[in-house]
Amino acid sequence: MGKSKKSKVRGGGGDDLLDSSDADSVGSSSTALSDLSISYATENVNSHEFVLDKYIDALYEKRGSTREAALASLVDAFESFMLGGLVENKYATLLSLFNTSIKKGSTKEACLASRAIGLLSITLGAGSSSHETMVESHPQLSKVLQTWSDASKMISALDCLAVVTFVGATDLAETEVSLKAMWDVIHPKSGSNVGTVRKPRPPVLAAALSAWTFLLTTIGSWRINTDSWKEPIAFLSTLLGAEDRAVRMAAGEALALCFELNLLDISPSEDADDDTGVPGSSKGKLFLDMQALKAKIAGLASNLSAEAGGKGADKKNLSDQRDLFQRILDFVKYGECPEESMKIAGKRDVLRVASWSELIQVPASFFQWFLDCCIFTCLS
Repeated sequence: MGKSKKSKVRGGGGDDLLDSSDADSVGSSSTALSDLSISYATENVNSHEFVLDKYIDALYEKRGSTREAALASLVDAFESFMLGGLVENKYATLLSLFNTSIKKGSTKEACLASRAIGLLSITLGAGSSSHETMVESHPQLSKVLQTWSDASKMISALDCLAVVTFVGATDLAETEVSLKAMWDVIHPKSGSNVGTVRKPRPPVLAAALSAWTFLLTTIGSWRINTDSWKEPIAFLSTLLGAEDRAVRMAAGEALALCFELNLLDISPSEDADDDTGVPGSSKGKLFLDMQALKAKIAGLASNLSAEAGGKGADKKNLSDQRDLFQRILDFVKYGECPEESMKIAGKRDVLRVASWSELIQVPASFFQWFLDCCIFTCLS
């Protein structure tokens, strides 16, 4: 989280991944696709569609290396904005094949397929097709999270689930389903299907926090019941003491967003129970608890903003942590919103943000390869 590096799962689309029997069908398609111009809208449309069909055919192959190569090349095509306008009539087939790769393929294949589903959703854009993409992919992505498979597979599933829900969800209920699936990774004790409680590895926990926070930015316009947020916020505050810095920073951004969404705010006028009107009742206790929680978070943010980098200390991303928590502290104590300007997707366009919701949604903060595509498409 924070100033995270751009992370890509590369599958390699070269002929070295293929057997000689596959080279003609997939290798030649890869060469053709790499040479195509982004100006597919006005020329070479038939060539693009021909290549897309070649890759679809390759995804039916039994050989795993063939499917991996096809997925890697499809991902490259999505990221090069070559498939816009071509997938609307083929998205159901693509989605079915991608879901099969997540279910039955190797970890590498599953990661590429998760990435492809997210890019498919972005390419389709908001509407019935992306909604169907979310609905059809959700069960398989959730299963990956519930079975606690390979860490890289879980991280890819978390990123994909965040993207397909961001693009395809049509109401709060649908978003909440994805938020819960992510929260069950963050805080397994809260899960409904827990035997022996498992703790996520730090990279998975940081990814789950980032995905959850990203989706949480979308609920600002919907009604929020602040009564139900005490326990999640209290748990997030404990993660500020985690050993892993990426986890601490991801939890910090989540808490900053909770402040911005006023999830910790209980009005003094609500300090009496709805039935009795007696001060000091359940509402009054909630108000006092939230005030104490605010003070605790502010204190922890202050400590993290001034963490020393002495001998033997882990200095990786230390300056990023200090900067992040100083901004969180300024926001909590003084209401100062974060401000940042950045170039998007290598273009000259400059995006300026002035809220935690916006900061979390921009590429510097979360799965850059997905959001670069999303924002590039909006700017084009």
